[in-house]
This record gives sequence, C-alpha cells and structure tokens, in this order.
Amino acid sequence: MKAKFIQEKFFNLLMLLSTCIVVAFLGSILWTIIKYGIPSLSWEMVSSLPAGGFYLGGEGGVLNAIVGSLYIVGASTILGLLISIPIVFYTNIYLKKNSKIAYFVRLCFDVLYGIPSIVYGAFGFAIMIAMGLRTSLLGGIIVITLLIIPIMVRSMDEVASQISKDLLDATFSLGATRWETIKVVLYQIAPGIATATLLSIGRAIGDAAGVMFTAGFTDSIPTSLGQPAATLPLSIFFQLSSPSPEVRDRAYASALLLTLIVLVLSLAGRMIMRYFSKNKI
Repeated sequence: MKAKFIQEKFFNLLMLLSTCIVVAFLGSILWTIIKYGIPSLSWEMVSSLPAGGFYLGGEGGVLNAIVGSLYIVGASTILGLLISIPIVFYTNIYLKKNSKIAYFVRLCFDVLYGIPSIVYGAFGFAIMIAMGLRTSLLGGIIVITLLIIPIMVRSMDEVASQISKDLLDATFSLGATRWETIKVVLYQIAPGIATATLLSIGRAIGDAAGVMFTAGFTDSIPTSLGQPAATLPLSIFFQLSSPSPEVRDRAYASALLLTLIVLVLSLAGRMIMRYFSKNKI
C-alpha cells in the first residue's frame, strides 16, 4: 500500500514538472516576442504595404503578408473541411467498425500526418512545374490544403469513432436513411470538427516551407489566384535575415501579430466548441 502511495506521488510530481516545463517554454517564447515586438509594433506596420527597401530598413508594413496568410488559410481550411468531413463519415458510417478499408484509410492518413511540410511544398512545386504553373496564391492554397487534410481527418475521426453504436442503431431503427443519420452524427461531432479546424489553422498559418515553393512572395496584395502571395511566416524569415537591427526587431512585431491572430482564432473556435458541447443531444 505504501509503495503504491509513493508511486502515485512520484508520477503526480512528474506530471507537475512536465507541465511546468511546457508552461516555462511557452512563457519564454511569449516574453521574447512581446519584449522585442511591442516597441516595433505600430499601426503603420499593420495597415501599410512594404515600401522600397523595407527589408533593409525602409518604411512600410506587413499588410501584404497578413492578407496573404488569411487568404491561404481561409481558403485551404474551407477546402480541407469539404474534403475531410465526407471521408470521416464514409469510414465511420458507411463502413463497418472493423473494416479493412477503414483501417487502411486511417493508416494512410497517419503516414501523411507525419510528413514534413517541406515535402508537401516540394511535391506541389513538382506538380506546378509539370503543369507549367508559376508560384501563385492558388499553389499555396492547394499545398496547404493537402497539408491540413490529414490533420482534419484524423482529429475528426477520433471523435466520430467514439459515437455510440446505439445512437446509430436508434436512428436506423426509426427509419432514418444514412444521410439523415449523418446529420445526427454531424451535430454530435461538431466540437471535434471545431478542434480539428483549430489544429489545422495553427499548422497552416505558421507554415513557411510549403508556401515558399508554391505561393512565392510579393510586396503587394494578390487580386487573383494566379498572382504570388506573401505570408507572415516568410515575412518574419526575411526580416530576421536582414542585416538591419531595426528590421530584425520588426520580425518580432510580425511574430507577435501572428500569435495574436492565432489567439483570436483559437478563442473563436473554443466559443464554438462550447456552444455545441452545451447543446449536444
């Protein structure tokens, strides 16, 4: 009995220590970008495009990168959901629980989940070359969509697989079709969809390797899918590579902007999750 008590205390202490380490790392990152970013953050930086020599200390801002990131993330998230949700429903409703096809599909997405984003970027770049396409907003959207689909599918699948078989049997016993059953399941896994969307947005908006090859970079805001698009991660990279200390300080301000955007999106997603969790049947 005493040995079990000591063991429990040991693992409680280990979990507390692990939590403290994670919080310390997070606090260190936030403190660094706040300390160096706030002095360089201004309305001009948020609301204006880069002027000539911006990355060498010139005037201007990162509005092009903010808008470009939102374009790519918004479009890829919508496309990712449109592709991922049918896959999740097919593997969890149309296929049996122990189906070999469902097992194979999950295995494929597990493998795709772990592939680095630069591989997706290289793959997208090779496809674009084969099709004669240039770096563009469309190329960035396609690659980021491919990047986040495995995240969405596996996150939503974990929630959908926990749906009680009794619920499915009850809907079928009432004469419901598979489509009507999907509507019931969709409402049940809505918090999981919100979680998957948040994870995907966090991965997509912070990616630099994939869009470097496919979306390119520009100092202007794209007005069509065929034009190059800037993103905040690449803007931060170019600013940190500048020989000017002032520009490197701006990189921390851009990182702070990126963090704030992710924070706002996360809070909005959690509000949606709380709403659906409260109103689940």
